[in-house]
Amino acid sequence: MRIAMLSYRSKPHCGGQGVYVRHLSRELVALGHEVEVFSGQPYPELDEGVVLTEVPSLDLYREPDPFRTPHPRELRDLLDVSEVLEMWTAGFPEPRTFSRRVARLLAQRAGDFDVAHDNQVLGHGMRDVAALLPLVTSIHHPITVDRRVDLAAAPSWRRRLTLRRWYSFLRMQGTVARAAERVVTVSESSRRDIVRDFGVADERIQVIPLGVDDVFVPPTAPRVPGRLVAMASADAPMKGIATLLEAFAKLRTERDLELVLVTRPLAGGRTEQLIDQLGIRDHVRFVHGISDAELVEVMGSAELACVPSLYEGFSLPTAELMACETPLVVSRAGAIPEVVGPDGECADLVTPGDVGELEHAIAALLDDPERRARMGAAGRRRVLERFSWRAVAEATAAAYEDVVRARGGAPEEQEDARC
Repeated sequence: MRIAMLSYRSKPHCGGQGVYVRHLSRELVALGHEVEVFSGQPYPELDEGVVLTEVPSLDLYREPDPFRTPHPRELRDLLDVSEVLEMWTAGFPEPRTFSRRVARLLAQRAGDFDVAHDNQVLGHGMRDVAALLPLVTSIHHPITVDRRVDLAAAPSWRRRLTLRRWYSFLRMQGTVARAAERVVTVSESSRRDIVRDFGVADERIQVIPLGVDDVFVPPTAPRVPGRLVAMASADAPMKGIATLLEAFAKLRTERDLELVLVTRPLAGGRTEQLIDQLGIRDHVRFVHGISDAELVEVMGSAELACVPSLYEGFSLPTAELMACETPLVVSRAGAIPEVVGPDGECADLVTPGDVGELEHAIAALLDDPERRARMGAAGRRRVLERFSWRAVAEATAAAYEDVVRARGGAPEEQEDARC
């Protein structure tokens, strides 16, 4: 099949969307399909055989100048103007504007593809794409969950008002999701949330868990005594980093520990402020912008890893840590229990947001090297048995074939008709 994969932003090493696009597209090509990725900034890193078509936005949230005001010469059309206006009024325009831009591109190239795959864009323009091509829609989890957590953590009514405006794109996403021909998601937890929050019919949703890349392997060097690692957006309340920092600070009063956070914190943001308040700045290290090989080295260097999230639609970093045989303490939240399996097998599960329970679980695991070794080995076995990008690609290709047939024939028959 000839596949158009659509992603409004595809950051290569974090955030999930860029990781998903890269590995899924690579495995689809390995299965013999043709894949062209259409993406806004930040653009993905793609493997040989996958074509990238850039669909530039105004890149209003880029580093190091997020929420920038573009020069008037950058404005190409009225869609660009609307993107700036929505940003100025505290909205998040990228799903809407990308969907319009990519729909215009595909209107000129619909004959080049058999199917399109919307990677959680869910903008109004996706309805135009669906009129041109059979469409499969990925929803990793409904962002309504992020909104609830952020609103609960907001310190003032002004912040809550700003957040409601920021998340106003969710009404559009719900409308587009309900009209989708086929929705694929990554866990049963996400499936339930999509039905509840977006009102998508359950029978139109298919669960296809994510895969883990082969680069994630057990370490060859000894693990660093007392090192903990966590991978999460530092200043996003949903990721639970504040809970981890408080538990770590208590553990530091009795133990010689180091915490490595794979993230880039907001300068002067809530995470840096909390680190200073807890007096642990000399014992917390941030790493970001590293290669896959460096990331694997960090994951494998720790005696244990923590995933303290209040919610996860899947948590690919959890599975990647398991592939590195790193034992885990994780929150009993969202899809995390689906990823790690029974409590105590590959990970110890704790109540989300409970500092004392997290502190106790980390201490107990640090004091039991034999259990850490058993847990790490079990985690790798589980990943090898359950989480393969090849299996993800095969199941996703089958979903493509289903929507193509529903439109009027198998891909092979459509190719014969064009000839």
